[in-house]
Amino acid sequence: MVSWRILAGGYDAFIATYIFTATANSPSLELWAKSATGQNPTWLARHPENHSIIYTVNEQGNGMFQSYLVNPIGTLSVAWNTTNSLGANPQHIAALSNGKLGVVNTSTGSLRVINTTDSGATFNVTAPVEYIQFPADIEEDEASNPSMILEYGNELWIPDTGRDIIWRVIEEPVAPNVTDILKLNITGNITQPAKSGPRQIAIFEDRLYTVQEKSSTLMVQTVPKLPEDNSTILSRTTIIPDDAPRYGADWAGGTIVIPPRTDKFPTPYIYVSNRNLGVPDERGDTIAIFELVNKDTEEEELKLVKQVFTGLNQVRALSLGPAGEDGGDEFILASGQTGQGGVVVFQRVDGGRDLKEIVRNRDIPNRTSFIWL
Repeated sequence: MVSWRILAGGYDAFIATYIFTATANSPSLELWAKSATGQNPTWLARHPENHSIIYTVNEQGNGMFQSYLVNPIGTLSVAWNTTNSLGANPQHIAALSNGKLGVVNTSTGSLRVINTTDSGATFNVTAPVEYIQFPADIEEDEASNPSMILEYGNELWIPDTGRDIIWRVIEEPVAPNVTDILKLNITGNITQPAKSGPRQIAIFEDRLYTVQEKSSTLMVQTVPKLPEDNSTILSRTTIIPDDAPRYGADWAGGTIVIPPRTDKFPTPYIYVSNRNLGVPDERGDTIAIFELVNKDTEEEELKLVKQVFTGLNQVRALSLGPAGEDGGDEFILASGQTGQGGVVVFQRVDGGRDLKEIVRNRDIPNRTSFIWL
């Protein structure tokens, strides 16, 4: 028997703590506590080294983000520090390897990066502001709507659902002779298909995977070197299940998880969530499982392995358990943004080709982000 405490954020004013206990015959998922927070802590991030600190956005018109200390029992302190995201409705926060934080303001098309002090707990608001506004396309009437941050080397990759672009941003000195003050600069971009709406991205073994919200597609392409925008699209496929409702559905891509290879799971399957924004299917939305086959050949393509109906509506939160001796990476947490489906733990079975629901907790109907402690 092994247990994990899990933090879960959502459209509320608290972060929930669950206890998931994995046993062979009777796994359990218990709502352990609720810790008060600012409004709408919809995305959570953990300090990369100091695991007693977590961060959350406040997804609201006057965007904010906060830091919290994690107590030994898995609850949170009162907000340790709070500051402004300099935009509206921040949907994603990333704890970067250099000790800084990145926050994207989805409604106002901008990125803020801020340094921290006190071992990561406090935001250094006295330092020069690092901020960038992504350009809109006036002629095409396309506003910028950045949706996440992926740190890749010394770059920040920002998928922009509104502009059909993945921005590539770096920090650089504000002047050749001023090296201790940095600014953000767009050094390149990766163009996406028109009206696709790149929402979530992952880089795995020299391939870029993109979940495209508006077209409900998954795309894989090569990783281009800066500053070229010359990535080769290798495969692109729908993520909508074949037997989805024909009328009243309104599909949108969600999120992506690609677990690393292990002895138990040697094949890196790709898990992508669907979000039906229209009339709900009584079976819930699906997690689509894909495999990249024939890599490095002319027949390289994404192959659908299975569509797993979840009993959840608008699956926005997917989270893989921690790898290690306890075997947490055998499990995937999921929850929907709407409906009454609660939080579900799926077990990866058949080498990861399928997902088996092993326990569900409906005490809180919806969650949008998880952290395994």
